Amino acid sequence: MQNSNTDVKILSIACELLATGGLGAVSFDAIARRLGRSKQAVLYWYPTKRDLMAAMFLPWLAAETETAVGAISNATNRIEAISSFVGAVASFHLADLDRFRMMYLAPQTTRLKSNAKDNIVNGDAVYEVTNRLYSTLADHLGGQPEVARKDAVAIHSAVLGVVLMFAMADAMGDPLKHSATDLIDALIANLTAIR
Repeated sequence: MQNSNTDVKILSIACELLATGGLGAVSFDAIARRLGRSKQAVLYWYPTKRDLMAAMFLPWLAAETETAVGAISNATNRIEAISSFVGAVASFHLADLDRFRMMYLAPQTTRLKSNAKDNIVNGDAVYEVTNRLYSTLADHLGGQPEVARKDAVAIHSAVLGVVLMFAMADAMGDPLKHSATDLIDALIANLTAIR
């Protein structure tokens, strides 16, 4: 099969379907229709939905990391680093809740077995990206490296928790009482409080 950027077109269509119709809209049949090719042509490039999701997931994870690393690059102290990191990561995800669901929720719900080979993406590929995310934040947090690394993971997890609340409220059509700005500010205040 000749490569005319078909794989890139497939990913672009999958992202469009996700953006306009949510997770349920991303199917091989729908992609094939939009591509103007057979379902087999799509399956040639992405034999399973896991393969398709992995091809979407890693660039998104890398984009999240680049956003966070860029945001904290000029931080001169722990408080600036945390504030910049939380704000950037929250904004990245709140701008596209369907992408957030694909990144952090879909891998949990599509994993069928406990074997590592059944994961949506290769753990080494994920580690390479997340290691950069956590190491960069940890370097800006200061203190003992092991403690700073744990803090970096906890801070990222806390941001994802706030975004998860907005994703759930969005999915249920039941808005939260507090705005995203208010909750992000509250999270930053709590994370930067003197220990």
